Amino acid sequence: MALASIALLVEGFLGYPAALQHRIGHPVQWMGALITYLDDGLNDPDATPNSNRINGVLALVALIVCCALPAYAISRLLALLPYGWVLNIVIATAFIAQKSLSSHVQAVADVLPHSLADARAAVSKIVGRDTKALDQSGVATAALETLAENASDGVVAPVLWYAVLGLPGLVAYKAINTADSMIGHKSEKHLNFGWAAARFDDLINLPASRLTGALFTLAALTHDKQRLHNAWRTMRRDAAKHNSPNAGWPEAAMAGALGLQFGGARYYGGKIIDLPEMGNGRKARDEKDVADGLSLFHNAMALLLLVGAILAIAL
Repeated sequence: MALASIALLVEGFLGYPAALQHRIGHPVQWMGALITYLDDGLNDPDATPNSNRINGVLALVALIVCCALPAYAISRLLALLPYGWVLNIVIATAFIAQKSLSSHVQAVADVLPHSLADARAAVSKIVGRDTKALDQSGVATAALETLAENASDGVVAPVLWYAVLGLPGLVAYKAINTADSMIGHKSEKHLNFGWAAARFDDLINLPASRLTGALFTLAALTHDKQRLHNAWRTMRRDAAKHNSPNAGWPEAAMAGALGLQFGGARYYGGKIIDLPEMGNGRKARDEKDVADGLSLFHNAMALLLLVGAILAIAL
């Protein structure tokens, strides 16, 4: 737990160095290349649905093995070295997205009052929905919903699995989560092949999504007790409405804490998707709400760090 807390703290300040990104890329990009290779080699459009599901299971197992085994070997080697735990933490920070997520959402808040076109471009870097027709409120909503969901997938879950299973667990989690984002959707090509990645990602994100919702709820107390009450009530009432078994928990908690309403219609690939509404607050949002959401996010991550430090001392 101590290593996970330190990694969260270090990554929050430093992030992933741009120079390193330029020189060697990012580990998640390497995972993405492997997933593409497995997709091209094992996803057979002429196979029966059951056969392609089995192919997807094999691809997922191969991905986890190819990613987790080297991480296990590295962690064992580092355990033998003086101060190897420092390098262990440095490696772990590459798989935590706290600073990156915060920076991308802040970029949306910075340009939203001045240029809708620039705000659409900024938010398109972090959302999967179509952004060309979004108005100011739509851009702000997209940024906030992504901030809430990715607080769980990109920060809390990696830290949690790193604390529980060390570097191999962290890397395996990130590989599964990346596979879900690439092949876990219900397109014709990936409906069966990506089934295992999507279901396994749902499973391993169950604890982090609930924890993230709780962190947002507690973080709302930094403003006033009413916000905490709203966050808790909204999360309990609306989280299960979401199409995802996990995304609704942090999103509903944030909606309640900020006094907003999330969900509703949006476009993906030219098709309209109507998601259940969460929260009964304002539907009109602007850059001030995005800034408020970022403040809630930072307070929640500070709480996560505090809880980790307490557990590290106690255990």
